[in-house]
Amino acid sequence: MPRARLISFLSALCLFLAAVENAIPKPLPFLRLGLANLPVILALFLLRRRQVFSLVLFKVLAQGVISGTLFSYIFLFSAGGSFASALAMMVIYEICGKRKGDFCEEKACVRRETNERKFLSVSAIGISLAGSLANTFAQLILARFFLFGENTKYIAPVLLVSGLITGFSLGVFAELFMQRSKWFKARLSEATVIPTLVDSSFTHSEVKKSDEI
Repeated sequence: MPRARLISFLSALCLFLAAVENAIPKPLPFLRLGLANLPVILALFLLRRRQVFSLVLFKVLAQGVISGTLFSYIFLFSAGGSFASALAMMVIYEICGKRKGDFCEEKACVRRETNERKFLSVSAIGISLAGSLANTFAQLILARFFLFGENTKYIAPVLLVSGLITGFSLGVFAELFMQRSKWFKARLSEATVIPTLVDSSFTHSEVKKSDEI
């Protein structure tokens, strides 16, 4: 599947899940189940980091439009929590989560074609929990300065517990999906890693050869 089609598919999935999530009653206006984060978790394994952030931006805008909160304070909570969550998941993935088949050379990192994954110390459950906690802490900070002030401490336990539950549940689903889905395994085998260092000039051997000439 071309990368553009994959991004479009994940964006459409974000839009659909955001609509489903908006239909579920919430005790607090900025308290969400995080269903629309599933495509973001999958995107960590399939897309480049810049494309993942673009997907998160689309998710935030879609949630704002669908819920009618695009120009309200709730949008600020959604955006802050979503980007904090995406950043935390990226950091955890880059530090702890590597696929089997990834190897690094002096000039670049390359991924061998394989459908297998091997995490060093974290699964999709850990990645999802990290994102959920980052989202919760970001919203608590925003609530402290813009909404509830000192009273934020009273809703903090509710948000933390709900964040742990939803993050764990979403992580379990994502992990099972990635292990059993033929579609995901096919997309994973198609994914490629862009070299971390691009040598735009001659390599050392080529320079040496040109000097000899």
